[in-house]
Amino acid sequence: MKNRNEIEEQFTWNLNDFYATEQDWENAMQEIRDTVEEVVQYKGKLTTSVENLYDSLNKVDQIYITLSRAFGYAKMILDTNMNESLSKARYERVYSLNTLVKGKLAFYEPELSELDEAQFREFLNVEPHLAIYSHKFEKIFRLKNHILSSDMEDLLSKMNALGGSFRKIYDDIRVNDLQFPEVEGENGENILANESSYRKSMNSSNRIVRENVFRGLLSTYSSHVNSFTSTYLGAVKHNVFVAKTRNYTSALALAVGQNFIPESVYDNLVASVRKGAPLLHEYIELRRRVMGLDEIHLYDLFTPIVQGEHQTYTYEEAQDMILEALSVLGEDYIDVLRTAFSDRWIDVYPNKGKTSGAYATGAYGVHPYSLLNYSGTLDDVFTLAHELGHVMHRYYSVKNQPFVNSQYTIFSAEVASIVNENLLHHYLLKRAKNNHEKAMLLSEQLDKIRSTFYRQTFFADFEKQVHELVESDQPITPETLCNLYEDLYRHYHGSDFVIDPELRFEWCRIPHFYMNFYVYQYATGLSAAISLADQMLTEGEPAIKRYRHFLTTGGSDYSINLLKQAGVDMSTPKPIEDTLANFERTMKELEALL
Repeated sequence: MKNRNEIEEQFTWNLNDFYATEQDWENAMQEIRDTVEEVVQYKGKLTTSVENLYDSLNKVDQIYITLSRAFGYAKMILDTNMNESLSKARYERVYSLNTLVKGKLAFYEPELSELDEAQFREFLNVEPHLAIYSHKFEKIFRLKNHILSSDMEDLLSKMNALGGSFRKIYDDIRVNDLQFPEVEGENGENILANESSYRKSMNSSNRIVRENVFRGLLSTYSSHVNSFTSTYLGAVKHNVFVAKTRNYTSALALAVGQNFIPESVYDNLVASVRKGAPLLHEYIELRRRVMGLDEIHLYDLFTPIVQGEHQTYTYEEAQDMILEALSVLGEDYIDVLRTAFSDRWIDVYPNKGKTSGAYATGAYGVHPYSLLNYSGTLDDVFTLAHELGHVMHRYYSVKNQPFVNSQYTIFSAEVASIVNENLLHHYLLKRAKNNHEKAMLLSEQLDKIRSTFYRQTFFADFEKQVHELVESDQPITPETLCNLYEDLYRHYHGSDFVIDPELRFEWCRIPHFYMNFYVYQYATGLSAAISLADQMLTEGEPAIKRYRHFLTTGGSDYSINLLKQAGVDMSTPKPIEDTLANFERTMKELEALL
């Protein structure tokens, strides 16, 4: 694998759009400190006049705009080379400043919550510009019972910084400390069985390679299971502590409640997918038969079910495919994508020390960015389309909303990314040259539903049960977590699925478990996205118009409402049931071709 300085510049982020010089970043850090002290002067006087309220709201917005920019800059540099000491130091500085800001402004939300609705309406009559904060205050009024005193908010901000350190420790162990073994790869050459090679290797048609990398990777994680148990348990205990302190009934109630998502959405997802597990068992058995296997393991679930020559795609080819597939969304949408490619919004290839996976990020006032670890598989093409969905959602939200309403919830975030994936799928399926190619694409769609819908719900199930164990003061050991994980594999994947000894430790490699009930939104997002993409392809312009409007709405209303306006009601079980029906229908279509 290349070192960072060996990657061609055109395939790396242009962070000059954040700051032209390091001194500009330093100036931003000082600006944050200065503005925080200005806001502190309003303590005890926030709601005594409309002027104080409006001025302080503007200043706090400016603090967080500047902080998100300074934080994003430091984090993005660190993520491209986590071994570099200067990058670590820069990140630690802005992380500490973030903690300082939250501590200094701990009084702010409690004081705002002292304002009642009638007084806010009076202020609004005097200062109409307060209207952009109407939804913010609506949420504050709903969350009053969970906003604490300024002293407690200050304490919690410090506790949250401490709680966040569990993820930092986890990342350090995973990226810097684990020593992954070399195993035999394609054509007999040795490859490192690490996260960077894992995804590509799992797509290999060579079963020995898949098994070698699978065992090499997970056995490495298993050798640190005690450390991973401690870090994860610490993160979970922190979630539970914060939930109880904020007067929530559970950590799950806090996680979904902050985004005003009913707990029933989470519970319905898990219950419905659990009920639909036999469909996944059926698909796994279909895979086993078509692949000609006596038994089927996890490392058999990623390679395309339809065997043949597995094409790879250059990054330039991937761009062209995506631009054509998404052209239905309009010329202006495509023009922004072209800019993203040409102006280096994307960090494309893996390098030594670069964090694994892919994500989109950015800050208000700066265009979005995306990180990839592109290796050329069809899955990587879909990942690029996925992350560009996030990029475009952020781009249009920032362009059309004031800062206070620009930040959509993570419940909405996964919709735009998976819509892009579905449009790419339909584009490729429509242009399939023969039944073999069509079968491969249907297989890919089934695997996407398996990995994004079933698998992420499986993770959500695990996460919920672990939190419930902590909340009921049950002892948790590495064996506890491994046994729970194995039991869930048996339920979701069926009795004929082989659970290798290493698979019990797979939970150790899932960074999203440190994101406090995040993963369920991949599954709900996929359900909403399948529905919206189908509407755009069948209804045409009216559905496209609804979806394009959704991209501009940011966080200007509750996520459930914004998605309902776009055309899908996630408060009902129908989108989940429709996804299960889609999975079954696609599986039957594939069987007919095979």
